[in-house]
Amino acid sequence: MTTAPASTDLPLWDAPVADGALAATVEVPGSKSLTNRLLVLAALADGPGTLQGALRSRDADLMIAALRSLGATVTEGDSPSTLHVTPGPLTGDVDVDCGLAGTVMRFLPPVAALADGDVRFDGDPEARVRPMQPVLAGLHTLGVRVTGPEGDRPAHLPFTVHGRGHVAGGAVDIDASGSSQFVSALLLAAARFDRPLTLRHIGTTLPSLPHIDMTVATLREVGVAVDDSRDGIWQVTPGPITARDVRVEPDLSNAAPFLAAALVAGGTVRVPGWPTSTTQPGAMVPALLERMGGTSSLDDGVLTVTGTGEIRGIDVDLRAAGELAPTFAVLAALADSPSRLRGIAHLRGHETDRLAALAAEVTRLGGRCEETRDGLVITPRPLHGGVFRTYADHRMATSAALLGLRVPGVQVENVATTAKTLPGFDRIWARMLRRTEDPA
Repeated sequence: MTTAPASTDLPLWDAPVADGALAATVEVPGSKSLTNRLLVLAALADGPGTLQGALRSRDADLMIAALRSLGATVTEGDSPSTLHVTPGPLTGDVDVDCGLAGTVMRFLPPVAALADGDVRFDGDPEARVRPMQPVLAGLHTLGVRVTGPEGDRPAHLPFTVHGRGHVAGGAVDIDASGSSQFVSALLLAAARFDRPLTLRHIGTTLPSLPHIDMTVATLREVGVAVDDSRDGIWQVTPGPITARDVRVEPDLSNAAPFLAAALVAGGTVRVPGWPTSTTQPGAMVPALLERMGGTSSLDDGVLTVTGTGEIRGIDVDLRAAGELAPTFAVLAALADSPSRLRGIAHLRGHETDRLAALAAEVTRLGGRCEETRDGLVITPRPLHGGVFRTYADHRMATSAALLGLRVPGVQVENVATTAKTLPGFDRIWARMLRRTEDPA
């Protein structure tokens, strides 16, 4: 996968420079990863359920719209983040707009296979190059027919899942080296299959394992029997998916740029609602920030990160949390020594080729950021202002804002792309900066 050409006519946002040490508390919306997993399970459950604190963003709203089209009823409660979900018969002859949401394009084809007719999937132009073959090949093994514009066995959007109202189940081998979502997609729907699903990963690497752990945990919480006692093999037993009311944790990966801001600008940033235990990969953030020069503490559910403005280089394997790479690549570009981010070759298949994009944009502003086989090497150099292109990737935009705290004149292309997982990011960022204190 190559990095999509960046448009030159998208709006530019002037990233604000921090004019003092930070002293801010930032409320981070619910986890996108948890919200979309919980929505799928609620739509397949044995009765009505409620999500409180759910993320409302483009990715989540695309999932809601898709589940409604497939037959579920999803209504808002007292606030948009409270969602009441009532399952219904899964119906076909519908279209699913995936946008650029990997969770929609990958989690819903196995659900669509349970519908009683054709379900047509498509998305943004950038989505049409994101890999899909492992999920669709897995469905083929299970007897589900999937066709693309040129016939059977498509590897990308657009495609049509020809649902027959049930999926037999059985044994499936897939290569999930490109994304853990390929595993999660089949696991989430498997309790509704006729027979147990035995899923085996046959690739050489398995990135973002915490996201699979998240899927397994959410399945068990709704009463689904999952055996993951063997490395790289999962077995799901058919049975009811218990309806329940659940509160969604804050998105810890979306919190990363705000917490990292304390290291860049100096001062303190607090994020309330931080869980004491979680399957979210963002749980790695405090320890990583400490390695780069910050301090952190967790008291009564409030995570506090403090920095001095000094940033140390880091050598780290981010295989389990590749989504953090843009934040830490930018921190590394501002550090006092070189850094190496490893284990993230799979980021070449995300919203864009994130490795190529990060290398291009950090270099554009005067830095030195080089691709390796499985990651990046960043050598700090004096940086200057300029346009930081985002390639329709929300994490590229948030990392550019972080860079702009210290580098005057950074203009972020299409900051609105952050609405994918964090609507109103630019306003939240500005509020954080208004709460500053004069350096001691």
